[in-house]
Amino acid sequence: MRMASLQPQAGSSHDSNGPANPACVINAGQRCEHALVDARLNRSLSDYEQVVRGRFAAIVETLKALSAEQHELDFVPRAQSLARERLGYELPNALLGDAWVSGLDLRALHSYCIFRSFKECIDQVDIDQASWRECMTLDAEFIRRCGYHTLDISPCADGRLQGLLPFVFRMAPAASIMVKAYAGAMFDVEMDIADWTHRELERLSGGIPECPEGKYLKIAVYHYSTSKPCEQGCAAHGSIDNKATDSALARLNELRSAIENTFGRGAAPDILLVGMDTDVDAIRVHLPDGNGDVSPHRFVETASLYRDTLGMNASSARAHIEAQVAIAEQADGWARGHGGVDPGMRALILRLLEANLSQIEYVIQHHAGRYAVIGHNERFICAGESMSELQLRNKFYFAHLDTVEEGAACMDVGIKIFTGLNVNHGLPVPVLVHFHYNGRVPGSRERTIARCRRVKAAIESRYPQLHKNGLLHCQMAVSDHMGSERCQFIEDDVPVAGH
Repeated sequence: MRMASLQPQAGSSHDSNGPANPACVINAGQRCEHALVDARLNRSLSDYEQVVRGRFAAIVETLKALSAEQHELDFVPRAQSLARERLGYELPNALLGDAWVSGLDLRALHSYCIFRSFKECIDQVDIDQASWRECMTLDAEFIRRCGYHTLDISPCADGRLQGLLPFVFRMAPAASIMVKAYAGAMFDVEMDIADWTHRELERLSGGIPECPEGKYLKIAVYHYSTSKPCEQGCAAHGSIDNKATDSALARLNELRSAIENTFGRGAAPDILLVGMDTDVDAIRVHLPDGNGDVSPHRFVETASLYRDTLGMNASSARAHIEAQVAIAEQADGWARGHGGVDPGMRALILRLLEANLSQIEYVIQHHAGRYAVIGHNERFICAGESMSELQLRNKFYFAHLDTVEEGAACMDVGIKIFTGLNVNHGLPVPVLVHFHYNGRVPGSRERTIARCRRVKAAIESRYPQLHKNGLLHCQMAVSDHMGSERCQFIEDDVPVAGH
């Protein structure tokens, strides 16, 4: 369904004179407050969003102030004082000391601040997320009760999906939940077979004792824009919504076929296809039939559920959601399936649909019903393996890759996005090359650093003009899968202050 542009602020009554979001069509005197929405969790997530965004918000204005003072005699101490006050950290002296001769390298400073502010977010993640991490609607224990030992989720790499887990899905991070983003949700089938094999081997050898008979679930998440479908849809699919849907489903079916062809009939993981309206964070869940087959035409949308159940008590709203799932299961024509959804999958879908109602109301309360920036507004590209600790819309574009050649499509889309966001305005494209290592394996950290250097060099070679003109700034970082080291910078384009 299509969404109008605005929505009442938190707790306000509907203004009949202004445009309204159809997800919150209410009667006179009624409020946009749904019985199934977790208001406390929404407040905690809002506080988290403000803290994280605040670390980036002051960068541009701070650099403008520095630019205006760069020829003052006491510029360096004044600049450091201003940076500490506004940003919370100092800047590299090497970029400040010679400003009176050749001027400030504002491009290098901009990239440094982006990377450093991100590092602050990672360093403070346990504190920042403490208020909501244990309050998520879908946690590992519930997922196990649904019969799944692993959830492998591949959203599109688009930065608007970066808040997928805690915000859109209300799903708690866990070792059994993997998130691997790819442009257009076009995940690597061979890599997923390897991941499936690894987890199944763990299960069969007793390595997953809490869910020994559980199954593996692969979820692909495509996206679309209801307000500007031809402009702000999935860039990897040319903003053609049907292509985004069909391509993600085709990739899921390829994975099922590949595993069954290799390991035998019945070995394939369960699959689930989810669409996301990035304007309002509502989702569309495609229901598998009794055979586990998914149809692009058989789905339930939370925008409609929110609208239709607003004003109901919790039990009535849940009954309505269950009824809508049953209706979709029995759909005819193109949407026809063979049998109903598996009970475990049904429980997961029902919880997912209900949980997303809180996110719809979150956008109503804190973003006027639709995000002010419905398109791209990312700060940098993360290439390699994602820093899953930070989950927030439009903070970074993620290009999953082992080598630049294999991840070329993701990188090219990211560079295209940042050409519009940064390059056309004279700013560089900041690229964080990040990989994980296993601290229990001798030499793993050194080999991972070497891998970072190879990928960094390959990125600079793939975009030589940007690199030559100072419009591509790469930073490298590693994290320990098994230890406490997270996003440790290996080599800066400029040295870290004090080092």
